[in-house]
Amino acid sequence: MVLVTVEKKKLARRGVKILFYLYIVVIFYFVLLSERYGRSTGYDTSHVNLVLFKEINRFWRYRHLLSTEAVVTNLFGNIFAFSPFGFMIPIVINKKKAFFRAVFATFFFSLLIETSQLIMKVGVFDVDDLLMNTIGGLIGYIGYRIMVAIYDVYDRKRAAK
Repeated sequence: MVLVTVEKKKLARRGVKILFYLYIVVIFYFVLLSERYGRSTGYDTSHVNLVLFKEINRFWRYRHLLSTEAVVTNLFGNIFAFSPFGFMIPIVINKKKAFFRAVFATFFFSLLIETSQLIMKVGVFDVDDLLMNTIGGLIGYIGYRIMVAIYDVYDRKRAAK
């Protein structure tokens, strides 16, 4: 007994692709244009951090002076924001086991965003963001693999009945 037909899988993949592209647009909006994150006007010069863990340490060290929202957003926001990317990329590229592709795609998407910030002079080109975004993508991919494993077990049990 096949639980999901080929047509349903194609339709689901198409839906995920649409969500994926919408997600990318939303990420670019928040990173480059959102007034909530001070993106309404660009800096006069580009801001760059090439020292790994510099901003992470700074936010952790001065967390008692900053708002909880600022600390959580800067330390965990990138991970949270990029988890969907890692979850959806294996579906979009149609590869069930695509660990390295998912991690590298997340890294390169993050690099594209950070480079866009540098060119547009909004936000900061930050290697800490590259790291946190990539970790977020990795977590998303792990979530995807867990969901696939659960589905496979469920599908095998249903087929055995």
